[in-house]
Amino acid sequence: MTILITGASGFVGQSLQAQLAEKSYSYKAVFRKLPSVSDEDAIAVGSIDASTDWSAALQGIGVVVHLAARAHIMKDKVTESIAEYRRVNTDGALNLARQSASAGVKRFIFISSIKVNGETTSGASAFTEQHSPLTQDAYGISKKEAEDGLREIALETAMEVVIIRPPLVYGANVKANFLNLMKLTDTKIPLPFSMIKNMRSMVYVENLVDFIITCIEHPRAANQTYLISDGTDLSLPVLIKTIRSSLGRPERLFPIPKFCFCFVGAVIRKSSIVDRLIGDLQVDSSKAVKTLSWKPPYTFQQGIDATVAAYIEDKRSGGNR
Repeated sequence: MTILITGASGFVGQSLQAQLAEKSYSYKAVFRKLPSVSDEDAIAVGSIDASTDWSAALQGIGVVVHLAARAHIMKDKVTESIAEYRRVNTDGALNLARQSASAGVKRFIFISSIKVNGETTSGASAFTEQHSPLTQDAYGISKKEAEDGLREIALETAMEVVIIRPPLVYGANVKANFLNLMKLTDTKIPLPFSMIKNMRSMVYVENLVDFIITCIEHPRAANQTYLISDGTDLSLPVLIKTIRSSLGRPERLFPIPKFCFCFVGAVIRKSSIVDRLIGDLQVDSSKAVKTLSWKPPYTFQQGIDATVAAYIEDKRSGGNR
């Protein structure tokens, strides 16, 4: 059985390729354009949307892992934001799924987002697969619409669909918000977060990839939706302390009440950003544990240590990796 990976050059895609190779799986890696150094199994498809031709890439494929997406952007400058997200994340995904079903693909694994559930669990219980979606932004809407369409395709064809909604993913060579937090933490500056008592779920990239591989063949994964995490929820102060400890830096946290952050966020119209930093977002991954007998192979501490080690190495190399 050969596996097709879209978004192979991305953060999760690179880790998935490494684990598949280690476990001796046969796979093909899909790129929008071929990297400067590629092997015979690398495939270029150009833009991913409703018109993409996947016929050559799908030859001999048994399972598709669809990672490629227009990522969530905090300051999206595209005027028609929702249309652009839908073009790639909804129309592109459903086009690939329909062609996959026609090509005889057995299983389609779609990496969605916890944003389908909503932005926060503050004042509520942890998200589960049974919660009604409370999608709020363009990115989350595009992922939810893709999920809905994929379930319809699964009902109409013989192809099985697996949907995975991860929370924040971190690991070696992580980018975006988590990298920014690491850069802030990697300073001598005392940080004003010791009074924050939030709880957030995250997933180490190698744990996510391990779960994806579990879903490739496990019979009970067919036509299911899963929320997963490391199984360790933690507050912002604990996260900062852990990162600084791994960096060999002192904790250096001081107290400012939560309402001060909320007030400043409201004044500067950045409440959503403040809530992502100090609010709650917890997921319950017990379904994956119970139905697939899955257990994260790496602890949160191991994940942070690996993330920090790669960050330090990247600094030493001048950020050229």
